[in-house]
Amino acid sequence: MGNSIVVVKKEDKIMTALFKDKELVTIGLESRGKEERVGDIFVGKVQNIVKNINGAFVETGNKKMCFLPLNEKTKPVFCDGKEHAVRVGDELFVQIAKETKGNKAPLATVELTLTGRLLVLVRGKENVGVSGKITDDAERIRLKELVSPYVGDGYGFIVRTNAAAYDKETIEKEVAALKEQYERLLNEKIHCTCFTKVYSAPAEFIMEVRNGYSFEIDRIITDDREIFDSIMDYLVLEPESEKSKLELYENENISLSVLYGLEAKLKNALQDKVWLDSGAYLVIQPTEALVSIDVNTGKAIAGKTDTEETFFNVNCEAAAEIAAQLRLRNLSGIIIVDFIDMKEEEHRKQLLGVLRDELAKDHITAKLIDMTPLGLVEITRQRIRKSIYEM
Repeated sequence: MGNSIVVVKKEDKIMTALFKDKELVTIGLESRGKEERVGDIFVGKVQNIVKNINGAFVETGNKKMCFLPLNEKTKPVFCDGKEHAVRVGDELFVQIAKETKGNKAPLATVELTLTGRLLVLVRGKENVGVSGKITDDAERIRLKELVSPYVGDGYGFIVRTNAAAYDKETIEKEVAALKEQYERLLNEKIHCTCFTKVYSAPAEFIMEVRNGYSFEIDRIITDDREIFDSIMDYLVLEPESEKSKLELYENENISLSVLYGLEAKLKNALQDKVWLDSGAYLVIQPTEALVSIDVNTGKAIAGKTDTEETFFNVNCEAAAEIAAQLRLRNLSGIIIVDFIDMKEEEHRKQLLGVLRDELAKDHITAKLIDMTPLGLVEITRQRIRKSIYEM
């Protein structure tokens, strides 16, 4: 089966799924014609400043507000071209950094970013950062030296994990494209009316192609001609070896969704209980404040005499599955895990090591904080988009 990105359209929703072999790694839902996405840049208008939380509420149109922290070091791009402190009535560029959650307004930033397949252009940081997932020192040095000459007045770059092993010509081509896009964006600021969307982030399925392990993907398959054309347009500058991975599914006998079992897999991903091969199971319960995950022995201890070793093995199995479920369900914020109690300190240390290694596989920043005196493990995972529960 290989590694595949599957994109299907159903009514007003687009479902995007990433498979590694036959295993579902991530699944996302997006409404067609969604008004705002993470990454969108608007000409917003400051409607209110709240000094006690050092932030401003900025309207992006149709009475929609986003929250802009005022402690950012980057200076805003004001549409009048002047530099001053943020004031009520100002028109300025804001970029959506996090989607709305519950009653909370979306989080905005003035540190504008333009993301490519290999690089991110970052306004306000005149340096070059390299993804921490690129661990080879020689490759990190090569990439940094290659991109550093292109740092401009007021912007820098982050080298993405995907850039590893790419040649100089390909990287320079993306640098040029991002710089051109950035300069065009800034030059348009004086011509834009208030509430204009000046930059649209790519659709979810394009972002999965861009972010989703592109160098490992064997197939990108969709059953919708419009989606197919959009992905092909995105891949226009890529070599034929990349373009040839894109397929339009046209079998009328069985739908693409049924072929990959997407609806059943989505339904399973919304269940509280997740069974493990050992017979143990997880109970995953998202709340507004945090996500709680409970590890239960279930049938795993049947016939076992060495309970300490059994508990350790079940916890290690659970650690791998928990990291996978965080990715699959796109759970974020504070995650509290109640593993099965173990007596041996060495087992607890080894378990945290296993969990830390599994979390490192996530393309979204996920950190293991520590184990509390009560034996609860604290994890944080960066929130960028909504979980599948919210979607």
